[in-house]
Amino acid sequence: MKALRNDCFALPPGVNWTPVDEALERLRSRLHPVVGVDQGVPLSQANGRILARDVYAPRAHPPSSNSAVDGYAFAGPVTDVPCTLPLVDGRSAAGEPYVGQVPAGHAIRILTGAVIPAGTDTVVLEEDCDLIDGQLHLNGTLKAGANARQAGEDIQAQDRILTASTRLTPTQISVLASVGVASVDVYQRLRVGVLSTGDEVKPVGSAVTDWQIYDANRPMLSALVTQLDYELVDLGHALDRAEDVKAALERGAEQCDLVLTSGGVSAGDEDHVSKTLKAHGDISNWRIAIKPGRPLALAMFHGTPVVGLPGNPVAAWVCALRFGAPAMALLAGAKWFEPQSYDVPANFTKNKKPGRSEMLRARVRDGKVDVFGSEGSGRVTGLAWSEGLVELDESARQIEPGTPVRFIPYASFGL
Repeated sequence: MKALRNDCFALPPGVNWTPVDEALERLRSRLHPVVGVDQGVPLSQANGRILARDVYAPRAHPPSSNSAVDGYAFAGPVTDVPCTLPLVDGRSAAGEPYVGQVPAGHAIRILTGAVIPAGTDTVVLEEDCDLIDGQLHLNGTLKAGANARQAGEDIQAQDRILTASTRLTPTQISVLASVGVASVDVYQRLRVGVLSTGDEVKPVGSAVTDWQIYDANRPMLSALVTQLDYELVDLGHALDRAEDVKAALERGAEQCDLVLTSGGVSAGDEDHVSKTLKAHGDISNWRIAIKPGRPLALAMFHGTPVVGLPGNPVAAWVCALRFGAPAMALLAGAKWFEPQSYDVPANFTKNKKPGRSEMLRARVRDGKVDVFGSEGSGRVTGLAWSEGLVELDESARQIEPGTPVRFIPYASFGL
């Protein structure tokens, strides 16, 4: 795969604040797949993988015309009733097709899924007819082809059934199996490193003092990477020392296709992630017009893209979803996606100021959307409470109960 350019994240001269839609479009236009291809992966191992090539059907589905019901097959239509047809010996069952031709004006017993015998094209349900002394009595009219599935009506041989960049799901694997595709070429899993920083941050299970906090970001981001079906590389935790941060980023550049960091991306004395990336890589600090969030460091470090997320858990979560998830998808070989959203009546009141987009932790109940009571980006309880985000654009808005707002469920990001 072609490597990313070192300046792929660079902002145009004079650009300071970047609207969300503009930031997303810049990311989309500058990224491309960075992973190799695994050839001939069996379907049993392909769920969640991303197709590297289009897939064409080697045979039709269904391969032969077959019955949709239990009943009797004959050559239709039936327009004059009552109608009586002699019944031939034998039957057509799934896995045991009738061998031979059904004579004109005759009928044959057929079961659901069985091949339509030669000389017939129509099936009558057994409850819509009577069988008396070997004669089939039809009690109503029937159009030709009724209750019959035609060969290839779902998929024709050589149809393109799935396109490259599709992330495979169980239902898509069913489609592949139905036409006999046993293996597929897929992109290798994107290797995503997750790194936490900060002297005040301690791994869960460690002894802490009153001025220290447990690391919520690394477990959260690691779970996100895993649930999105990428390969997680745990880069651990780095103290606020330039040499520690540099060593961790070097491990990430060697082992990963992308590195997610949290904390240390602003311009403070101890923001060593941004300082290290500036000294040893190629960094563009994007000030996104978004709340929570704003500082987002996008950099290349030894040829590996680095996404520097804010340190507050809510801001890290929002930026990881809104910017990280579609970027990771594109790097992994999938299509760039804009999460599906819905206009839902608000069940809250808010005076939205102009200038920044706002992402509010939210969930829908009884057809209305509620938002978490606090907008503080350190309130992790709101993350567990929420089931999605309400996104308000940069414009000023007065929201009252019943006002339509844009709700993005977490499932739209692949969760």
